[in-house]
Amino acid sequence: MLTFALCNRAAALRNGCRRSITLGSMKYFLIAGEASGDIHAARLISALRRCDAGAEFRFFGGDLMAEAAGSAPMVHYRDMAYMGFVEVARHLREILGFMRAARRCIDEWKPDALVLIDYPSFNLKVARYAHGRGIKSFYYISPKVWAWKEHRVKQIKQFITQLYSILPFEPRFFSQRHGYEVKYVGNPTVAEIAEARRGFASREDFCKLAGISGSQPIVAVVPGSRRKEIADNLPVMIRACEAVGGVQPVIAAAPSVDASLYRDVLASAGCNTGYPLVAGRTMEIVSHARVALVTSGTATLETAIIGTPQVVCYRMGGSRLLYNFYRMLLKVDYVSLPNLIADAPVVPELLMHHCSEENVAAWLRNLLPESPARSEMLRGYDCIARALGTADSALTAASLLTSHFSSCG
Repeated sequence: MLTFALCNRAAALRNGCRRSITLGSMKYFLIAGEASGDIHAARLISALRRCDAGAEFRFFGGDLMAEAAGSAPMVHYRDMAYMGFVEVARHLREILGFMRAARRCIDEWKPDALVLIDYPSFNLKVARYAHGRGIKSFYYISPKVWAWKEHRVKQIKQFITQLYSILPFEPRFFSQRHGYEVKYVGNPTVAEIAEARRGFASREDFCKLAGISGSQPIVAVVPGSRRKEIADNLPVMIRACEAVGGVQPVIAAAPSVDASLYRDVLASAGCNTGYPLVAGRTMEIVSHARVALVTSGTATLETAIIGTPQVVCYRMGGSRLLYNFYRMLLKVDYVSLPNLIADAPVVPELLMHHCSEENVAAWLRNLLPESPARSEMLRGYDCIARALGTADSALTAASLLTSHFSSCG
């Protein structure tokens, strides 16, 4: 019932913005600090142009945002991609420089709206500054405060005019625990997958591209895009495929990672390095796979939307002590997006020491044939799809944002 109501509301908002409206050349300052944010923010910029014909944009972001806005980023997200305390401390001077640039844009350009995309450590500081200057801030794609750093909700409530969520369970979390209204606008992955599917090759053409015969079931191996993720997960995934036998692993390589890294990781672990490696086509690989082995992250939700049964793998060195430490920190029962959305164990989560060759292989054997485990997972995917709905998240968010300044009607 709730999902149906949300989808109806989103559809009404979309219909309301089919005609461009004039808001007097509104000025939007957007900040996205990573590649996924660049994708979502680019779609939001395009949606804002549909709702606000005279819109002007300045932004921290990437090439996709530049294409949508028709101008270069003030700061590219590649220069902001620092993770962990040590790395942040080492590059503190650069980070403070980016903060000064953001404040200078607020003071000199005087945007009508600050639009923040995830990246909370930086973005909430900018929101605080904008609030002090009387500028409204809108958050598109909420920080994951339901998992960790829940204290950030206090800053969100104080400095953010409105938060637009792309996960259907977040409004309930914010409302019940913090008395704060959050708008669910739909999930961008739904539209992204639908769009991507139109460009997928046929199975026959894909097999030619990957250099495989296609006579065996394909297992999509999706080990992540960071070196440590790849080093921790890829050997376990490959060994599990070899233990099961009779399958064709295809490794999904991130376009930003040199192919030699995957080969080096496998060689260092004493694994066969001859498996096909296909870059920049992760979801296409998943779509042709019988089962996917996926490092925890957005790819788990993409895999669920595509409808390929999966095993979520996140080894991180495999330490039982580290596992117990993170379990104490986390405030949720699950870590993968499919399970969080369903609020049920739809997909197996093999984390830390649980992510062993034996456990991954056991799940592969369960999911490769037509089996109760496979059928149950696919039914869970149907529930996830209903919860996500079909709303265009970017256009719904743009409609809500512009309604603060003018009517879309």
